[in-house]
Order: sequence, then C-alpha cells, then structure tokens
Amino acid sequence: MRLDGGCRHVEFCRTRRRDPSARQKAAVDWENRIDFDRLRRERLARAKALLAKSEMGALLCFDMNNVRYLTATHIGTWAQDKISRFSLLPQNDEPILWDFGSAARHHQQNCPWLGDRSRPGIPLLRGAMSPEMGRAENVARKIKVELEKRGLHQEPLGIDVVEPPILFALQKEGIKIVDGQQLMSDARVLKTQDEISLLNHSAMMVDAAYDELYRAMKPGMSENQAVGLASKVLYDLGSEYVEAVNAISGERCNPHPHVFSDRVLRPGDPVYYDILHSYMGYRTCYYRCFTIGYASHAMIDAYKRCREYLDAAISLVQPGRTTAEIASVWPKAEEFGFPDEEAAFALQFGHGIGLAIWEKPVISRMVSLEHAHEIKPGMVFALETFWPSTDGWSAARIEEEIVVTETGHEVITRFPADQLMVAGAHYYTVNGPLSTTRENEAPPSRRVKEMVAASAKVEGVAATD
Repeated sequence: MRLDGGCRHVEFCRTRRRDPSARQKAAVDWENRIDFDRLRRERLARAKALLAKSEMGALLCFDMNNVRYLTATHIGTWAQDKISRFSLLPQNDEPILWDFGSAARHHQQNCPWLGDRSRPGIPLLRGAMSPEMGRAENVARKIKVELEKRGLHQEPLGIDVVEPPILFALQKEGIKIVDGQQLMSDARVLKTQDEISLLNHSAMMVDAAYDELYRAMKPGMSENQAVGLASKVLYDLGSEYVEAVNAISGERCNPHPHVFSDRVLRPGDPVYYDILHSYMGYRTCYYRCFTIGYASHAMIDAYKRCREYLDAAISLVQPGRTTAEIASVWPKAEEFGFPDEEAAFALQFGHGIGLAIWEKPVISRMVSLEHAHEIKPGMVFALETFWPSTDGWSAARIEEEIVVTETGHEVITRFPADQLMVAGAHYYTVNGPLSTTRENEAPPSRRVKEMVAASAKVEGVAATD
C-alpha cells in the first residue's frame, strides 16, 4: 500500500512496516524494534496534552490500564480487579504512583523515569479493609497534600474508577470530583508507533495458538483441553496474561454463551474461539471458527454470510469514514433472531483495542448510527460478526483486528479465515476421502428408496415419502 504525505501518522505507518518487532521478541542493537522509552514518553504526552485542555487540575487513576499508560508500571494481573494502585497526574507535572510497598520500592530501583514519585500506598482492597481502618481517609489526604503543593486543590479532580468510600473521603476534604474516565479513553484512542507494533506482536502469538489448535482438534477433545493448549502456546511465546479463551462448540454455538465448558467435540461440530491475551499490556480479541471433520451446508452458508458482513465492514475502514457507516452494513437484530439491538449487543460489533479489550471507538447499531465517530489514522480496533445457521443450533463467528493507516487499513490477524476451515478431516471410504461437506444424516439414496417401496408393497404397509 502506497502511503503519501509527510504527517506523523504516515511516518509511523512507514516505520512500522519496516519494523520487525511484530515478529521478533528480543531487543537488539542491530535492528530498530519496539522502543519502550519512546512508548513511555508518547503515551504520557498524550494524556498530558488532553489534561492541559481540560477543566481538571489533576487526574487520579485507579484503573490499572490507565495507571500503566501513565506510569509504565505493572505488578501482575492478580491486581487487575482490586482497584488498589493509583496514580495522580497534576497539570504541568509528572505522575505520582502509589503502590504495594515492595512494588513501590522495586519501581524506585528499576523505573528511573519515576524517580522518587513511586511511593507506598494502599486503599481498601475492594472493601477487604473495613471503614474503621481509615484507608479511604489516608488516600484522600495523600491526594490533597499533592494538590495543595501545586495550588490545584480548588480545581476539579478527574477520576476514572473509584471505591465509594474514597470518593466520599475526597469530597469531605473539599475536593470537587469530575469524570476523568473519558479523558483517558480519549488519550488511548490513537495508538503510537510502538503501541501498534505491540498489538501486532500480540496478534502474532494468537496466530500461532490457532495453528496449534487447528492441528490438534478432533473428536474426543474437550473445550477445556483446547483452552489449555491455546494458553500454553501463548505463555510459551511470552504472554503476560491469558485473559480468556472462549471455546464454544456444537449446540452451544447458538445462542452464544461467551464462555468455555467441558463439552467434547464431535464429528460435524461447529466450534469457534475468542482468544484474549496480553503482551506487554497490549491485548487481542480474535475469533476464529472451524468445523470438526466435515461441515453441513447450513454451516457453510452461515459462515459465508458471517464473512460477508465482516468483509463489508472492513472495506469501509479508512480515514474520514465513520463508525455509523460501518455499523450500517450489519444486519438489524431482528434479522437474526433478537428483539432489539441491546439484546443482540456484541454479536455484530466493533471496538478499539489496546491496553484494554474494549476501548474507543465502539461500533454497534445500538449506538453508532446516532452517535457516529470519525475513523482516524492510528486507531486500532476489532470487528466481529455472528450469524446463526438455518439448522437452529450451529452458528459462525469471526473477528479481525485492523490498524487504520493514512490511506486505508491493515488487517493484523493473520490466521486464515476467508473460508470455513475443517479440522481433523482424515476420514476415508473405499471410494476415497470422505467429503468435508456433508450432513450429519445423509439423505436416502435412490436404492434405499426403492428398497423401502418394495418392502411396503410386499408387506402391505404404506411407505412414507
């Protein structure tokens, strides 16, 4: 794809195309790969620029993805749901981080970009520390001290997510609280060169997981085993966190349950997976759909329809178009068995992807037709479609991750999905390989029909059609 112009987005697209970091892991001195110093600087600069334009005097973040975006620190995904690390970004200043005590010291020793701004501080651990322990008040005082030092205590304080006792304690200190979540969401919409390289690298790892799954799938394998295999491949390749491997097969495909089970794969089963994992914080959301041994005509038709809706959406991904244009090519909820768009939410769907699975922009008939967002270079999002089969129980599900370039787009999910793939197709008859397109119950042959008719005539019973 030819890229014209001299803007920064064009430059990052050009650099990314010659950057081998999406395929190679280790940093070296003889190739230009992911530059983590640049990643830290550019992420923080985006947040600072938006904060400078806002009404807020400072931004307080408890969401671990936002904390990582601002401070480039990470202590493991066990802390992801505890809302127990927090960072303050004041206007015209550098971020301050409060973390678990040992982690705070580790950051002091190993994160020179933080310096003495890495400090111990623990809030309520999602309520595990009861109110009389005073942790909420302790956090509020820490924040007020820093705001007063900078003359920002009378300015609104933006917060992304927070435990109610901490919110109340901050308000008791006289601090005005406003929504800071949108500012961070906006900061993360456009990805830097290194963020795109990391997202590409993360997708590459799922390519490999699907290759192993395709080779391994056969009757008798359970969804649990498929999840275990995919997880091992990802961790062996350096995944930091396998957030989910949704493995859904057979009659579980319709309706879509979004979770794996102990169901065992059988010949003729449809099966689709959504693999969500993180490499250096950057996620994947990556569906692929297969059948085991062979596929029915109904399943083939469903896959074709699902793929067409996805391809129509992808064809519209270019700067200047809108999320409404993409959503408009997808079917209405009523067309595939749902009463309204909320009931069908996330089946025909698009969402930004980065440090979180779901980021801006969200693309859905439920919201995008009336609240359209412009598509811009540097966005990275996933598009996913679903279509139920006419047999009433099977269904197809496919997803691609797309980088918006200066002149169009690039799909970074590489495992083949243009046609329905059959896994475990190793059946042979006396006439050769068994067709991979067949029904679970074959229609009776002409000879069988003749036998039934002859028997009915001889025995004096009526034969049915």
